[in-house]
Amino acid sequence: MRAVVQRVKKASVTVDGQVVGKIGKGLLVLLGVGQGDEEGDAEYMAEKIVNLRVFDDEDGKMNRSLLDVGGSLLAVSQFTLYGDCRKGRRPSYDRAARPELAKALYEKFVEKAKGFGVEVETGIFQALMAVEILNDGPVTLLLDSKREF
Repeated sequence: MRAVVQRVKKASVTVDGQVVGKIGKGLLVLLGVGQGDEEGDAEYMAEKIVNLRVFDDEDGKMNRSLLDVGGSLLAVSQFTLYGDCRKGRRPSYDRAARPELAKALYEKFVEKAKGFGVEVETGIFQALMAVEILNDGPVTLLLDSKREF
């Protein structure tokens, strides 16, 4: 499982002209599920992300987590995180999970994040979404549950 995590002042996702998910201060998580991912990957990512110390403390150092600051999380499915661009000019998505598995693990990630007491908003799985963010910092991190990077 892969994630692009962005610290935001606000973020929203729109489908067919309707806002389906919206947060204020918190984290935008673009989440991709790969072949071979399991429930443990979703659990790992949820725990890791809600506890990332990427928010400033009173001294201006990134020492606080989403839990510490009472921030929200916007989770958006993003199979293109498994796009392999090393060969040719058209990305290959062979390593992305099939939609049935990807949806189940995306939903497991959301459930686990909510289990930590975090307010979680989402996009709509497999929908064409417009994501709007006001990045804070900017702070952008890449995570991989298999620790490939």
